[in-house]
Parts: sequence; structure tokens; C-alpha cells
Amino acid sequence: MHQNQKLVEARIRRVLDERITPAVHSARQPVSMAAWKVPDEPVPVAEALVADYTPFTLGTAWGRAWSTWWFELQGAIPLDWNGRTVELLIDPGFLGDWPGNQAEGLVYTPQGVPVKGIHPRNGYVRLAEAAKGGEPVHFFVEAAANPDILVNEFVATLYGDKATAPEAPIYHFRVAELAVFEPDVWDLRFDIEVLFQLMLELPETEPRRAEILRALQHSLDTLALDDIVGTATAARAELAEVLSRPANASAHRISAIGHAHIDSAWLWPIRETKRKTARSFSNVLTLMEQYPEFRFAASQAQQYVWLQENYPEVWDRMRAAITAGSWIPVGSMWVEADGNLPGGEAMARQLVYGMRFFAEALDVHTRGVWLPDSFGYSAAFPQLAKAAGLEWFLSQKLSWNQTNSFPHHTFWWEGIDGTRVFTHFPPVDTYNSILEAEELHHAVANFREKGGATRSLIPFGYGDGGGGPTREMMERYRRARDLEGSPRLEIETPDSFFEKALAEYSDAPVWVGELYLELHRGTFTSHAREKRGNRASEARLREAELWSTAATLRTGAEYPYDRIEHLWKRALLQQFHDILPGSSIAWVHRENEEAYRTNLAELEMLIGEATSALGVTAAVLNAAGHARRALVEDESGVPTGLVEMPGSGLAPARFVSPAHPVVGSARVLENGLLRVRLDDAGLIDSIVDVREGRELVPPGKRANLLQLHEDLPNAWDAWDIDGHYRNSMKDVDSVESIDLVESSPLRCTVRIVRAFGRSRAVQCVSLVADDARVHLRTDVDWQEEEKLLKVSFPLVVHAQHHSAEIQFGHVRRATHVNTSWDDARFEVAAHRWVHVEEPGYGVGLSNSGSYGHDITRTVGDSGEVQTELRISLVRAARSPDPAQDLGAHRFDYALVPGADIETIVRAGYEQHLPVRQVPGTVTDATSDATTWSLLDIEGEGIHLEAVMMAADRSGDVIARLYEARGSRGSARLRPGFEVVGYEQVDLLERPLAPDARRAPRFEPTEAGLELALWPFQIVTVRLVR
Repeated sequence: MHQNQKLVEARIRRVLDERITPAVHSARQPVSMAAWKVPDEPVPVAEALVADYTPFTLGTAWGRAWSTWWFELQGAIPLDWNGRTVELLIDPGFLGDWPGNQAEGLVYTPQGVPVKGIHPRNGYVRLAEAAKGGEPVHFFVEAAANPDILVNEFVATLYGDKATAPEAPIYHFRVAELAVFEPDVWDLRFDIEVLFQLMLELPETEPRRAEILRALQHSLDTLALDDIVGTATAARAELAEVLSRPANASAHRISAIGHAHIDSAWLWPIRETKRKTARSFSNVLTLMEQYPEFRFAASQAQQYVWLQENYPEVWDRMRAAITAGSWIPVGSMWVEADGNLPGGEAMARQLVYGMRFFAEALDVHTRGVWLPDSFGYSAAFPQLAKAAGLEWFLSQKLSWNQTNSFPHHTFWWEGIDGTRVFTHFPPVDTYNSILEAEELHHAVANFREKGGATRSLIPFGYGDGGGGPTREMMERYRRARDLEGSPRLEIETPDSFFEKALAEYSDAPVWVGELYLELHRGTFTSHAREKRGNRASEARLREAELWSTAATLRTGAEYPYDRIEHLWKRALLQQFHDILPGSSIAWVHRENEEAYRTNLAELEMLIGEATSALGVTAAVLNAAGHARRALVEDESGVPTGLVEMPGSGLAPARFVSPAHPVVGSARVLENGLLRVRLDDAGLIDSIVDVREGRELVPPGKRANLLQLHEDLPNAWDAWDIDGHYRNSMKDVDSVESIDLVESSPLRCTVRIVRAFGRSRAVQCVSLVADDARVHLRTDVDWQEEEKLLKVSFPLVVHAQHHSAEIQFGHVRRATHVNTSWDDARFEVAAHRWVHVEEPGYGVGLSNSGSYGHDITRTVGDSGEVQTELRISLVRAARSPDPAQDLGAHRFDYALVPGADIETIVRAGYEQHLPVRQVPGTVTDATSDATTWSLLDIEGEGIHLEAVMMAADRSGDVIARLYEARGSRGSARLRPGFEVVGYEQVDLLERPLAPDARRAPRFEPTEAGLELALWPFQIVTVRLVR
């Protein structure tokens, strides 16, 4: 028989979409409505239940952007619906079909108990499986008028903050009605959908495809379009045989796990995320009642805390589901943090506080890192995961790479220290699967480990703004889980998947080093004030713990456990992967800047209390782990003298005479170690390392040069810096004034004022006595649009690679572009420093709060290889925050000639840890302080990252150290307090597991602890008192 296959396919689509799907709900009856507009921010449900409601008519406009409305719905199930399945349908005016980025709601009982959330793909409440007729219906709906920020993709919008959002309502309430749910029509819908989608994925030459098409045609021939309810069962019978055929024995196996990726802030503020958790989680719990085989995994301890604090009924239901094994806490982290920008100790605390919460609040011991959506992953992750006792790592974000396709889906990921963690990237290439055939077949075709492995994982459920799995997804799962032509599906926990994957593929390939995302490079720089706030918070938290520990040990002061934990958790929330990267709406970043100011003020207060409790006066304090000579200033910032201090300790405030005082003019600064010359534009045209007799600035080049680029990426404005930005560049070399503003033997400073575009910059160049660093400060009043400002340092250094600090160590990257992988790294992340070297000589560049860098090489006119270091200072994207980065910025950085890795590591710490002074007369005379170190480290290469009182409140002290140079390190630890023993523990301060990696030497002696570490090894030590 001749037939046009395309016509049959078109018939199937139309009948399914326009006849069968609408017939799932047959009889309908409106409910009455009343509304109350919340005057300002959301209110507790108890307040909303007693508010003054007014009648409301369907079709009426409601909801200025970010407002909250409550709707009261009342009615009764008609008597003639006796025995029928009845649902309440709600549509407050949804736009499109993707949930999370638009209007949402949470349905409550009249008693204030949350029932379930509503979104564009989940707008029902099941009222009765078999109604009696006449039952009253009464619910309240908390409706959030959240705007669709990206409806016009990356066009600047005022909707990103309630303070700037237009007044006009943005939604019209469409549906509030009771409806009869038709189970047979529902089942027919998914029988046809699953088979039809499967058919489209099969080759046209495949007999199975023709058989499915024939069965579908027979089913539609059997279905009476004027009596779909009455003929649905017969139509289903035509499909039973093709639906019953099992999957092939060799079919790929997919472990499916329900998931609702909820960004802790993004296109909505944190206050909205708190409500999103309740909506998504209540939906999930309802789905578990309907589909007993359903399992759901949720990450981010912070979101569990919000649920516990604000929605106790949902929390209790969730805990019961955890006990039943249906709900699986995963991820181990406080939030799904950015994978590059948090500092070493902060990344450790993400795991520490996340895992402690899951264990203490839920009696759950997580086993892996679940981080699907961060913008690349630091090479420190494997060691941190293992040090926390974790076994696996999951992400999928590198499927977004623009240039190179990542070669593995299941593999061992090896970090900078050699630690390996078993890792999986779901080949479905999404964490928001809806379990349609196209996704399932993509996962199979895309899977790189065929022949070695037979299984992969799919997280399914609407995500980003939450929503989670739906009953539609579960219906697809039930039909496709063992179906000829499809992979086999099994709902199971992530732990179960990883156990099976490891058992069959323990010899998986190895990827060494960072997982660099070839996209979203702008997140290293966007919202620069918050980048500096993060770095400052991390440094102040270190100080707060160190000096509080010192005060406890020296004078018995009470250690502020709870205050420190509270401040840490606030800082960890701010490291979420759309907050710290600078890729959220204006509301989020406005609140985040305010939060940093508050946090830093509280930390300064805490540090002040601790230093005041040390029991000394006229002392200087050094929070860096190494001894240092440093400049101290008076309250107005005027240098008063040089002091010497031990690492992690204090010393009398006695000045020492500089061996290398500074002399200077508006053009030349010199201190016997370095000589710096400025040209007529106030740019550095010469830096001579006097110790080596070496010129660093190439002929004709200038350092500390601001460079302005056009910065309009093809998409994802705040997220991306595209490579074409390099095609346009303007040197900022105009100058209004050059003045010597500080001149003393202790410090000389030249100030240069510039104007460019609509912006102004003030640059300061300083030399300090006895200090082989060029200290630089740039203050910018930034008023540009779609521009990128960098600062450049061309150097006569023949460097094949650069080193960039990451958490607990550094990575080396090529300065050339030999391969597409090298070329794609045209913008990279570094923490406190970058470093380049040729054999025998290196130069470092430290900074106080920037992350984005580019390091390139060229050949000069004389044939010498030159290396250029550039820091990305500030951007001016206009989406999703149209005012991103406008206003005042301060950037501090320092060039360190002649530096090896140890030198630049120390410079990085010193840039972030200022010398503190305990009140008293700072002179070269007397002080009641004696030199004392909380934890003295004798030796190089091993650095102290954190010291604190043990979390178990035993009185023991915890110290976290690491080897920083990438070579074997050894040191002696000498505590400044009585210790009865030393123990190696894991990140959570627990005894090491038998198979844990240990320090090659860990030998307590009368003089302290003799310690040796492998390259980049992290060790956590419990000092038992």
C-alpha cells in the first residue's frame, strides 16, 4: 500500500496536540475567586489567611513585577461527578512552558498547610481519585509575579530589580476551575507520545520504525475524535503489542534520578529562592505519592535550611521521604558554588558545613559532589573531595564548550596533587531532562565510553528556577524503561549509579588538571566590587578564627563558635555560582554588595574583640603564616615605621631601621632593590631589578598600562568574554596630572590622574623600604557601557607557561596557542597571583580581589621572547544587570620582580592580610608584648591556610596546611601553646579513614611536629590539648 509517511506523522502530531491532550480533562467548572495584593514583600501564610480579600474575575490583570498576590479559590465538586477523578486547574497567566523564570504559586489549605506548587508544566491539584460529589473545595494560592528576565534574551531590562521595575501588571489570570481527569485518555496520550517520539529517533530503514508507525495509524483510526473518552481504551489496545517489546539485551543503561536544579539566586532574588524550594519540594513529595518508584535527589544544604526555617510541614514530609529512601540529599556542599573563584579554605568549608548539616540534621552521609552547573572546575577539587571522605564527582557543564569537545563522560579526574576522583558527565548534556526520546537517544549516541562502559546517568526535572520532575516525565519513564529501540532506564540513586559504573569501568581514562569551561569567561570579572568583597571576606574570616583562637589560648577568652559559623555560611552563600560570578539580576547584586559591607563590618568587630583580648598592648600582629617585615601606618594612612613579626603571631611594636630606604621623584622611584621610571604619560617604561642588574620592561613598551576593549559577546553578556574583544583596543595613556604625593624613606608614591570615555582613573605607583615589590593602586570611576578594562605588564621574560594560584596550590598553563585547547584559554582565572619564569628568574603579579587574567607571549624586535601579564579589572555588561559595575572601584596589585613561587605565595598572603596594631604607643622603645607565634612554621613551601578551635568544642586546635610550590615540602610546626598530641584528620576533623592519603612524614617530637608533604598535598592537623 502506498502512503505518505510525512502526512501520517503530521496527523499524529495534530491529533495528539489538538484533540487527545485537551481531552485529558473533560468536564470543567469555574471556582469563585477573591484576591489580596500584598503591600510590599511576601508575608507569612498566617497573615495572608486573615487578610481582606476582594472579588476577582478571571482575565483580570494582576501582578506588578516582583509583587505577591494571594488568591482565595472556593467551589464544590458537582454532584454528577460522582466516581470521577477530579482536579483543580490553575493558570495565573503563564508565559510559554518553561517553569522557574516567570509566575509561580504555592497552594495552601485554609489551615495554612502547603499542598503543592504550580508552574506552567504543573498547574493542577488532585482533589479526589473517586469523588462523591458535593465536596467543598477551598484553597489559597500565594502567587509570585516574577518577570521573565530573558524573554528578549540579553536585552537590557529594568525588570531585574523591584526598585526599577515598571508599575504595570504583567500577568492575566487565565484558569481557575475544577475538571474531570480522564485516566484512559491520559494513558493514551503517553502511549502515543512515547512511541511517536521513539519512532522519529529510529532510522527510516529500521523495521521497528515502520511497525510503530503502522500501529499508531491503527490507533488513530480506532479513536473517535468526537468521543475520545469513550474510545481511548480501544485505541490503546492497538498499541499494546509494540509497547510491550523489551529493550535489546545490549541496550545502553541509563540511571534516571529526579532533580530540580534551583539556583540559590539568579534571575530572582534570594527571598524568592526560599519560596521556590517549598514549591518544588512540595511538588516532588506529591509525585512520590503518585509514583512509588520515583526517587529525587536534591543538593545545597542552604536550601534545606530555608525549608526547615520557613516551611516546617514540607520539611517533615521531606524527612519522612528520606527515611523511606525516596529522597536523596546529594552534593555535600553548602551551596552549588562557583567552581573556580572561592578560595581554598572557602571551598573546604563548602564541603565541611554542607556535610555536617546533612549528617546532623538528616542523619545522611553524602558520598559525592553534585555540581552540574558551575562554570568550570578547579584542579583542587579531587583532593578536597577525597579529603572530605567523598567518592565521586558529577557535572555536565563542559558540554557547553564552544571550541573543543571534552573526550570523556566517565573518567578518573586527577587533581594537582595526584588525587583521583571517579567522575561522570551525563552524556544527555543537560541537568533538566524531561525524558523524551530525543534526549535518551542523544545520551546513547553521545556516550564516549562505548565498549568500556555500558551505563550513564540522567538527572530529570525542570531546573534552574526549580519546578522539578512532573507526572508527564514519570509516564514517559514507565513506558520507555524497557522498550525495544530505547536504552534501558532505571530510577536509582546517584550512589548506586556510581557503584555500578565503577565496578564495570575501574580502568576508566584519566583527565589531569582543571576542567576549564570554554565559555563564560567573563564571570571571572563581572561585578568586580563583589569579587573584592569575596576575597576580603575570606581573608577576614581567616583572621577572625586565628585571633579568636589566639585569645582563647592566651587569656581564656570565649571562642565565638556560633558567630564565626554564621559568618562563614553567609560568605558561602555568596559564592553560589550565579552570585559570585556576577551573572544575576540587579536585585541580587545590590543585596550582595550590601551583604559584603555588613559581613566585613561584623568581621572587623569580631577581629577587634579578639585582638583586644590577647592581653597585650603596643603590639603588631601578623595573620600570615610566615614571618615578615612590613610597613605600619597611622590612622590617616601615613607610614610610621617598619616592624618585624613572626608568622601567625605578634611582636612588640618596635621600629627597625630600613636597610633599603626609598628615594623618589615624580619620574623615578628607587629603594636599592628596584628602580622604577615613569614616562611623560605616567606609565612605567622601566623597571630595573637592581639585585640582578636586569631590565624587565621591553624597549618601547609600557607597564601598568590601562587598556580599553570593546566587550559585546555574541550572547550571555555578563557571563561571556568572546575572543573577538582582542580585535579592538585603546591604550589609556592620556594624563591630567603626575605628582609625587608621598616622599619619605619609608615610602614614595606617584599619583597619576587620567580621563577616558566617560570615566576617570587615579593610579598610584609606590615603592616601600626594604620591599622588592612595585605597589600599584588604580581607583576608577567607571561609567562605560559594554567595555572591558585591563591593565598590562609586558615583561622581558622567556616563559613557556605561567603559573596561576588556585585553591591550595597552582596550575601551569601554556603562554602559547599551539593547540585549540591552549587557544581557548584566552581568559583564565587566578586567585591572589600569577607567575612567569625562565630558568633562574621569575616575576609575579599579585592582586587584592581580581580573578580574570590573560598571559601571552611574543617576540620583540631584538628577538627576545616577551611575556605580557594582564589583569581584567572591570567590565560593563548590560544583561542581566543594566547597571553592572558602574561607579567607584579600587584595585590593588603588586609586581614582584625576581620572585620564585615561594616568594609570590607569600606576597599573595601579605596583600590580603594587613598588619594589625593593638593600641599602645608604637615606638622603638618598649612594649609589654613579647614575640609569640600561635603556630610557627620552620621551613619553606608549607603554608598555613587556616587555624581554629576544633568544632567539637573539645578545646583542641585545628590547623590546615598545604604544600604550595608543587614540590616535596618539609617543615617543623611549633605551637605557641601546650600540646599533648598531634593527629591527622580529614576536612571535617574526623580521624582519617584507613585508605586515606597521609603525609609521608608526620612525626611528633619535643620540639613540635616534623611534617613532610607531597606536592600540593593538604593536611589537616588536630593539636590535642
